[in-house]
Amino acid sequence: MADWKARNQKNKAVVWDYWQRMNHAEANQVEGIVKKAFHRNVNWNGPQPINQIRGADALIADFWEPLLHSFPDIKRTVDILIGGVSKDKEDWVSGTGYLTGTFVHDWLGIPATGKKTNIHFGQFFVMRNEKITESYVILDILAVMKQAGFQVLPPALGREGGKIQKPKGGDGVQLTEQDELEGRKTMQLVDEMGNGLMRYVRSRDLENMNTMEQHNYWHPDFHWMGPTGIGTSHSIEEFQDMHQRPWLMGFGDRGLDVDPGGRYMGHHGEGQYSAVGVWDYKFSVQHGEYQGIPATKKIITIRDFDWYKREGNYLIQNWIPIDMIDIFLQMDVDLFDRMHRQHELRKRGINWWDLPVDGMGATLASLGVAAGGGRKF
Repeated sequence: MADWKARNQKNKAVVWDYWQRMNHAEANQVEGIVKKAFHRNVNWNGPQPINQIRGADALIADFWEPLLHSFPDIKRTVDILIGGVSKDKEDWVSGTGYLTGTFVHDWLGIPATGKKTNIHFGQFFVMRNEKITESYVILDILAVMKQAGFQVLPPALGREGGKIQKPKGGDGVQLTEQDELEGRKTMQLVDEMGNGLMRYVRSRDLENMNTMEQHNYWHPDFHWMGPTGIGTSHSIEEFQDMHQRPWLMGFGDRGLDVDPGGRYMGHHGEGQYSAVGVWDYKFSVQHGEYQGIPATKKIITIRDFDWYKREGNYLIQNWIPIDMIDIFLQMDVDLFDRMHRQHELRKRGINWWDLPVDGMGATLASLGVAAGGGRKF
């Protein structure tokens, strides 16, 4: 077995062992489990409003302890786990699935429901010497708000509610060595699809999606699983109508002529799966309206992950966690503030769905509730 293949198997085993041990950990075992898997100076990065955490001790205190306090019985189910070496010779392991637990104490200011709550996650790890030295995780916090009864974005065009589709065939957790040639085929197809996306020119194509020729890459039975706020699409046509066209009208730059900054998640793949992502990466100016937010003309950064499954010569499934809260904050919209305002109304016996369009601000004012209450964590 080549050296990188042996390393890859060990790296996946480290992540898998960490996840499984945390599923069964008592409170006094968390520190040992985390410190076994992570480098003591780990660079850990989470979604808004958690963001960057430095060091294993801070990871325990600032992420795991609050999460376990709010969801004491939380368990992780993993739909995809793959690893590999990127072109820049970094070792990566990545995975996606769900964290599920009973929501018994407020978390990040979201009111507890006392009910089972599902949190979709996507995570990338940089591995060195069988330790996690960097970690990037997106949690679908908007889904937690939604399950708690708060609607902070317009209803998604795509389908929302319940868990998203699992990998077809149930073979996404790849703990054993995979066929190297198959992995290369998957990564090559994803690269070709990405090159097709780059053919779009907003000023020329506007709402015409055909220049990208995505039908050459996606299976007719294509499923695209986006985050809360965008939703799921189950065909190329749905994907174009429910996500791609609104997104490109709001943003739409391809290959923005600036230093992108941020962190690139090295593209890696195994068998029929591959993964890639970016973190705080400058991807577009907000040229137009998006989900009711007028154009700001600001350069927007994105935290975006992709996992793909290939079937034959086509991509058939795509899972896409995006930190939507971070994007909207850059567009001067605090979705936590929207939630807090709805919560203030709820405490007065008023539900957001009973209000007329644009009626929340006026109702808050009449009740003496500040419209910009800020975050309360």
